[in-house]
Amino acid sequence: MPVHDALHHESSPTPDAADWAGRANQAARSVTRSFGRRLLFLPGTHIGAIRIPGNTVRSLVGPWHYWWQAHYVDCLVDAGRRELATKTRFDGDSRPSAGRLASRLVTTIRLRNLLRFENHYYDDMAWLALSTLRLERLAEETRKPGRRRNAYIRKRLTLQFDSASTDDLGGGTFWSTKRDFKNTPATAPVALYFARTGRRERAQSLVNWLNSRLLHPERGVYQDGIRIRNGEPVLEDAVYTYNQGPVLGALLELGGQENLDRAAHLLEAVARELTVPGTRVIRGDGTGDGGLFTGILVRYLALAGRDHRLPLDARNTARKMVFSTAEAFWASRREAPDLARGTGTPPLIFSPSPLRPAGETYPAGAGVELSTQLQAWMTLEAAATL
Repeated sequence: MPVHDALHHESSPTPDAADWAGRANQAARSVTRSFGRRLLFLPGTHIGAIRIPGNTVRSLVGPWHYWWQAHYVDCLVDAGRRELATKTRFDGDSRPSAGRLASRLVTTIRLRNLLRFENHYYDDMAWLALSTLRLERLAEETRKPGRRRNAYIRKRLTLQFDSASTDDLGGGTFWSTKRDFKNTPATAPVALYFARTGRRERAQSLVNWLNSRLLHPERGVYQDGIRIRNGEPVLEDAVYTYNQGPVLGALLELGGQENLDRAAHLLEAVARELTVPGTRVIRGDGTGDGGLFTGILVRYLALAGRDHRLPLDARNTARKMVFSTAEAFWASRREAPDLARGTGTPPLIFSPSPLRPAGETYPAGAGVELSTQLQAWMTLEAAATL
């Protein structure tokens, strides 16, 4: 049965919370076992290979995608929260916990980034700041705090966000150290970070800028950004799925009736504008960086689906999009015995596009990108929280 038809087959039972948790665990094991590596074979390090099968030398000299690794941290925190709730490790008692792997990954990101957490892109740094903030809270709940390191990260990166969030173009956050582009990809996660670290006024000002400058008045979704070209502001009007996620997160974190109303309208717009026609499945955006886009949006849709301050119909809309997209990723998966790396159980390979079988998008022998697998994993984690 085609994936699209399977999603609408009336006799298909609806997975319960335990099913989604089990599926998320399988995705977690597949990614950590297949993509997880030591850096330069150093003990105590952990980082995600960008592509498998891969070349070790190429992985050391080629792009390593800082922001993919930041989302890898976030996925491990998701798994760690489930471990905390169930008192069971996602990969068995003989292997490191998700929290331990996440901590190693943060340390290794710094090593791979030449002993610093800063880079040239403020959105990259914002994603790492958000994930390490969640990791710190997980550590506190498991009574294994890494406060000294996490406080250092927060201090270093907060300085970067303060310097990038200026009055140029009326507000917002620059995307890169070139300082010629203020956009949703940087402004939204920085706003969410400020909101989560108690700087609510600063966060609200960034959200207000997004609402006034980048919210499409008819479509109700947020456009990409404003670029300074020949000294003049130029609107980049592309609409990307993932940009809507951290905006939604910031609106919910800040709360208040105006923000919550805006969040409810954004959920309606996402369902109308960014799903595959005839479904509630969030569209895919291909491979590379785009391989993360659907998963990032779904992560924040799950927050909305659990937020009782929102109207019931808005929560239900969010939940339907989460479950439909997660079910599509699960239905389109394939097993990959050739990538088992001696672990016994063949890993699962997920399609970059939820409604296309992984056997088509990633046939046997094809290289598989980390971004696309993190995307499916975080979508399954989102479903498990509902």
